[in-house]
Amino acid sequence: MQLEALQQVVIDAMQDVKAFDIKTINVQGRHSLTDMLIFASGRSDRQVRAIAKQIIEKSKQAGVRPLGVEGLDTGDWVLVDLGDIVAHIMLPPVRDFYNIERLWEVEMADATS
Repeated sequence: MQLEALQQVVIDAMQDVKAFDIKTINVQGRHSLTDMLIFASGRSDRQVRAIAKQIIEKSKQAGVRPLGVEGLDTGDWVLVDLGDIVAHIMLPPVRDFYNIERLWEVEMADATS
């Protein structure tokens, strides 16, 4: 499946369950493990788990089986590894604390300067 098509599957799945603050970072050619990171927030641990489960279900329907899923048991941060895309679904305080998007944005800016 093309990266853009898989990206749309993931974003649509996130929006189906009312994820908010969805952000994508293209790391193609900058990271050897994945091509794109997609971040989203959920309002509760239950919603975070529901968003992750929706991503898993919709990606399977599109023919892409997750390589791994971490964090479903706690629900404060769930990672869904689809190979070309890694989705991070977090509660806002967890997302603010780790601020992974900023780390990638700084790295990307440093690489282009």
